[in-house]
Amino acid sequence: MPAVTADTLTLPRLSRPAPDALPRPVAEVLGSRTAVEGEGFVVRRPFRDVRFADPFILFDHLGAVEYAPGEARGAPDHPHRGFETVTYIMDGAMEHRDSTGGGGMITNGSTQWMTAGSGIVHSEMPPADLVSNGGLFHGVQLWVNLPRADKWAAPRYQDIGAGSVKLLASHDGGAIVRLIAGDLDGHAGPGNTHTPIAYAHATIAPGARLEVSWPGHFNALVYALNGRGSVGAERRPLDEGHLAHFGDGDHIIITADDEQPANSPALDVLLLGGKPIGEPVVQYGPFVMNTQDEIVEAFADYRAGKMGVIPPLARP
Repeated sequence: MPAVTADTLTLPRLSRPAPDALPRPVAEVLGSRTAVEGEGFVVRRPFRDVRFADPFILFDHLGAVEYAPGEARGAPDHPHRGFETVTYIMDGAMEHRDSTGGGGMITNGSTQWMTAGSGIVHSEMPPADLVSNGGLFHGVQLWVNLPRADKWAAPRYQDIGAGSVKLLASHDGGAIVRLIAGDLDGHAGPGNTHTPIAYAHATIAPGARLEVSWPGHFNALVYALNGRGSVGAERRPLDEGHLAHFGDGDHIIITADDEQPANSPALDVLLLGGKPIGEPVVQYGPFVMNTQDEIVEAFADYRAGKMGVIPPLARP
């Protein structure tokens, strides 16, 4: 997993929570279901539009998969309205193009943050060399809802390169944390968000424990990308493809098992949390709005070309 890394001895340290701080209890640990998206690629999906995840609508884990030549698939031109897509690639590459002329290659630790807002058409496709030669691919995509006041915001594209993420270490150096967006212990990630969230990728060495202060007004989710460990002070088991969501408290605890699977030298997790929006959600296909009438309007606007088209010269 070539996501950006560094010697934890040289990084700023996250503070250890105070002795009287309350660890968040684990409410539930969920497995993932598989789904097929785009031109036929398989994703693992631990949740989709569930109340405990607000403001997150959907989370898809793509891979890790070793593609043979000709096997890589993507998602050709399709529309979105009313939310943001956050695509984080750890291995391999994906090429993004959209109707605003934005886009670029997402690869090896970089993130593409697309605000669909009032409406956009985009494509997410593997580059030609990955299609022709095959290779390793591993990434995730998160859908972040927008509050009613921001659903009609102008579309926006952010390219968060691997070198711009905020690198942090746990208090004892046993884990590296790549902060993509939001704030952890006074450290800010580079992602510019409409909806207040925190989003980070942590690699926890075998036997190490990560304790992270977490905003009280945010929900808290932890997803295991690979490896094996436990969550909470109660040490609930967490395996690859599992998602834990937590109750109220001051901080979250994640512990890597002493022994890790042969294909995973450490426990890799995504830390997700946000301030719940608390508004009605109507999601249908590529649109996330507040009412059914707005969904009907979104389809009509897309068919009428009001969300634009990807400029021919911007296509892969």
